[in-house]
Amino acid sequence: MPTASSQPRRTRSGNRRDEAARLAVLHAADDLLVEHGFGALTVEAIARRAGVGKQTIYRWWPSKVEVLLDTLIEDSDKRSAVPTEQPTAESIQAYLRGFARFLTRDPAGKVLLALMAEAQHDPATAQSFHQRYLGPRREQEREMLARAIDAGEISPRLGPDATLDALVGPIVYCALTGASVPRGLVSTLVEDLLRPRPK
Repeated sequence: MPTASSQPRRTRSGNRRDEAARLAVLHAADDLLVEHGFGALTVEAIARRAGVGKQTIYRWWPSKVEVLLDTLIEDSDKRSAVPTEQPTAESIQAYLRGFARFLTRDPAGKVLLALMAEAQHDPATAQSFHQRYLGPRREQEREMLARAIDAGEISPRLGPDATLDALVGPIVYCALTGASVPRGLVSTLVEDLLRPRPK
């Protein structure tokens, strides 16, 4: 699957000052979301916090959702990337633990949760969220499982998507409800779903 970072970027008229402004916008959007929530987040507030004109934001992004998606893609690539090396059950477990930390402890994880929530109410957000983030990431995760199966590292009884839903779903549910991820949850999921004992 193409990595999230390999998705086409919007053309930006770019010198270093433009890149600095772009990063300032992404950081401002991230910070304001954590401070005030999705509903109170506006392009005007992002521009004010980033120290750029509102027209600068609209030149690069059509909406606050697209700003947040760029923030999410960059933060996920840095702090919760899907492993690209030959996977093992242990490395998959480490990836899931890192994803749990990203969602429950990292402020950037709140962007993912906010976009998930907004996607339930707004079809345009749902479409962009799936095209730009969820779809590419799910494909990366499928490839991770396929490589581990081919190497004999795991033997899931469920298909790839059902396996991923069963692995990631409880983590996301905990994060969405504000609960901590129980100790031992990830290792239990990996043992039960990826390395089931023969009957």
